[in-house]
Amino acid sequence: KAVWDRLWYCAADLDHTTLHLASEQERQDTLARFPKLRTAVIPNGVRVPAELNLTESDRELRLLFIGRLDPIKGIENLLTACSTAAFNSELGWRLAIAGWGKPAYVAQIKKQIIALGLSEHVRMVGEVLGDAKKKLFENSDVALVPSYKENFGMVVAEALAHGIPVIASRGTPWSGLEQKRCGLWVENDPETLASAIRRISMMPMRDMGLRGREWMQREFSWRSVANQMLDLYRESVRRTTG
Repeated sequence: KAVWDRLWYCAADLDHTTLHLASEQERQDTLARFPKLRTAVIPNGVRVPAELNLTESDRELRLLFIGRLDPIKGIENLLTACSTAAFNSELGWRLAIAGWGKPAYVAQIKKQIIALGLSEHVRMVGEVLGDAKKKLFENSDVALVPSYKENFGMVVAEALAHGIPVIASRGTPWSGLEQKRCGLWVENDPETLASAIRRISMMPMRDMGLRGREWMQREFSWRSVANQMLDLYRESVRRTTG
């Protein structure tokens, strides 16, 4: 990717080129390498379901990780954090891990679950799509995104669109979770994640999720994103023809 970026940059007509980026963090990373590049930050769009059927918890905190199963996602840290939380007798919890990955890595995660004694608390549900994915969100209390690095982190937007608060790592560009009071933005080491899980369990999670859903409707719906893209194209045309 780095080689492709440099070749593209060398070939680009910088007077008539604007690079579309999905987050401010991604823009800063890009400008650190190509400081003269014109950029525009427009987030990825997310579909906000018209109706939700959120279920109530049965006194257990229902945690959800959903996404590609890969070392960059910080899943090992999350499992270690959960093994710490498991020793807190005041916190009942379970974790669903949904997604796909290379078989060797998936086997490694399963092995860690057993080694940490989490088999009764953690289930791996494989890849989920469509209605099954919507149902999984609706039967969760908190989504966790402990990635080491994300340019955007689509699952954060998807969870919020379904009315689910999020704990995301500082490797993601989602500091707005705390500004909008719909989640926590923390370091992804096990101790910090465990503390965040305990902390959010005592917060008004349903209200947080609804605030996040309203945020997605205002700023991340496809209508909003499409209008921003149209404005960018119009500006580009004016600059080229002017």
